[in-house]
Amino acid sequence: MPLIPVDDQSFLRDKFAKELVNPVNILLFTQHDTPSAIPGPECMYCKETRELVEEISSLSDKINLRIYDFVADAEKARQMGIDKIPAITFDGDSGGRVRYYGIPAGYEFPSLIEDIIDISRHSTGLSQETRESLQKLDKDVDIQVFVTPT
Repeated sequence: MPLIPVDDQSFLRDKFAKELVNPVNILLFTQHDTPSAIPGPECMYCKETRELVEEISSLSDKINLRIYDFVADAEKARQMGIDKIPAITFDGDSGGRVRYYGIPAGYEFPSLIEDIIDISRHSTGLSQETRESLQKLDKDVDIQVFVTPT
């Protein structure tokens, strides 16, 4: 059974067809099921996150998904600054990048979809005033937003 209901998949397929301009790369860092004595993944929500991004990427040819194992692909994770899983990064040819840790479900899901579209379109909803202020920064800034369902 899909995580994204069929009606929502249809809506997203149409939305992506209308609004995606350039390709978007989704990189998922996860941990595969292990043959341990206790069956199942060692990471909470890794399985569901993988299923979710696989469903999203199946809705448009402009969304390219690459899945990495956090342990087996440790060097790639280190290069990307990934230090926990599940981790999802989105990037496009404009150099923009968004990173999510955990499963982007519930209220985070619409933000995830809008981020994919923004990266594809090389645009954001930032005002001109905010853009001008950001241009004045003389060093990189790491912005983290924490969300909790409570």
